[in-house]
Amino acid sequence: MDKSAKKIAEYLLQIKAIKLQPSNPFTWASGWKSPIYCDNRRTLSFPEVRSYIRDSFAETIKLHYPAAELVAGVATGAIAHGALVAEKLGMPFIYVRSEAKEHGLGNQIEGFFEKDQKVVVIEDLISTGGSSLGAVKALREAGCKVLGMAAIFTYEFSRAADGFRENGCELHTLSNYSTLISTALETGYITDDDVAALKKWRLDPSGWGR
Repeated sequence: MDKSAKKIAEYLLQIKAIKLQPSNPFTWASGWKSPIYCDNRRTLSFPEVRSYIRDSFAETIKLHYPAAELVAGVATGAIAHGALVAEKLGMPFIYVRSEAKEHGLGNQIEGFFEKDQKVVVIEDLISTGGSSLGAVKALREAGCKVLGMAAIFTYEFSRAADGFRENGCELHTLSNYSTLISTALETGYITDDDVAALKKWRLDPSGWGR
């Protein structure tokens, strides 16, 4: 298990950015029943955690996207993280809305960028991948060269993996669902009985609990 991925999983559990409740599931906006809820905005309230995430993002970009010239955050959850990473790397920053504004200049991408600029996209959470890939599409249509995406956490849904592959977008995450479950079990946050339910949910998230 990657030490950094495990450390981030520990942080997310400690500050309750991620909550695991197999016996008392959450209901997502999509209507899915879920034993897990993730709110990575909470990490911004803890200086030690947000700094560790910022530095981990910076190292990921240096390693996997060394040609990057611009950092783009996905609104709204990754705007602050993206800005922190851009500051750390001394790069310009922009962010991408889910859709163009209906007033003012009607922008979907906020900030200054140039055509053919090489961009790395920052995301807070990868679920099905739809909104994340929507941001990639918007950047490409605006003339940017998207090198790939880096995210704090992924549920590791096959649907998301397929989507990134089909769209030719490289993805690297700081931590993931498998690491989270292993870490939660090691630290006594969950029991062996909980693990079975959590693994089953990831295989069929839309049908789980119905």
